[in-house]
Amino acid sequence: MILLPNWRAILKRAWSIRLMLLAGLLTGMEFILPMVSHSLPDGVFAGLSFLAVSSALIARLVAQKT
Repeated sequence: MILLPNWRAILKRAWSIRLMLLAGLLTGMEFILPMVSHSLPDGVFAGLSFLAVSSALIARLVAQKT
């Protein structure tokens, strides 16, 4: 595997990376939050995570300035 020469700039600025981090955060919240509170219906974080991953896929295909 060879990294792109500007991988640090991509990591800091790419929307696809930001959205994948958001999806990971939402997945973690889906696991942890029910242990603490039962105020949200089942599947809320799974749905939000799906939206974040779908958006990341689209953002990955769109040209972005680095």
